[in-house]
Amino acid sequence: MMRTLPLLTIMLLVLSSCSNQELIRPGDSLEEAFEKAYTQFENERWVQAADAFSTVVESGRGTAIGQEAQYYLAESYFRYERYLSAAAEFERYSSLYIDSPRREEVDFKIALSYYHLSPRYRLDQAFTRRAIEYFRLFNSRHQNSERVNEAGEYIDELRNKLARKQFNAAEFYMRTNRFSAAAIYFARILDQYPESDWAEPALMKQMEAYILYADNSVEQRKAERYRLALESYDRYLQLFPSGNNREEVERLYSRTLDELDSLGESADGTEITQTD
Repeated sequence: MMRTLPLLTIMLLVLSSCSNQELIRPGDSLEEAFEKAYTQFENERWVQAADAFSTVVESGRGTAIGQEAQYYLAESYFRYERYLSAAAEFERYSSLYIDSPRREEVDFKIALSYYHLSPRYRLDQAFTRRAIEYFRLFNSRHQNSERVNEAGEYIDELRNKLARKQFNAAEFYMRTNRFSAAAIYFARILDQYPESDWAEPALMKQMEAYILYADNSVEQRKAERYRLALESYDRYLQLFPSGNNREEVERLYSRTLDELDSLGESADGTEITQTD
């Protein structure tokens, strides 16, 4: 046991010496400091790399090394999944080095950082909207980029999430018997996210909301509100003639006509004259 202690002590000293040699020290040149930071990056020590590149950025402002360090600082945060810090540092790079050959990649990484920050659809979607904004900005700035289609796919995915959140809000109003508000929220999905997966079921649900709204209205307002359901039906046929919910829409349509008939009203708003 006594013989192993000196050996362990020596090994620890060697490891400590190696570790210390990788740290930036006062008196290191900018080139030496960058190399030490880059060694941490290559070894996938993202936290240490970010700290080291931050030091180089502070010392190397206005130099080519400082510019390179700014990129790797942002990239270190991105690799470590600290996406808010990554977005901030990529944005700083993009604003400082407009003509950099890395500008396209950096602009895409800004948007991608916010994409990774986008939460589940039930939560606040501020980061989702910001990601969409930056992907659109990327496509505007880099129209010939090979990543334009990829950015478009991300935009569609994120907008689909926003549509789902809106659909969820509309369903809440349905569950709490606020049918007029539900119909308005379903309509917003059609207006704001017509290309989303939620547009077609939203129109079907809007029709249902208007029917329930009419069912629960005073007698003299029922007919006009049933006709709102018929307007939703007509719009459905125009937009989704082969929609997944077509069968349910037809059932709702038949029910609406029956309700109007029981009120002595026709679909077009004229009263039905009773004959003997």
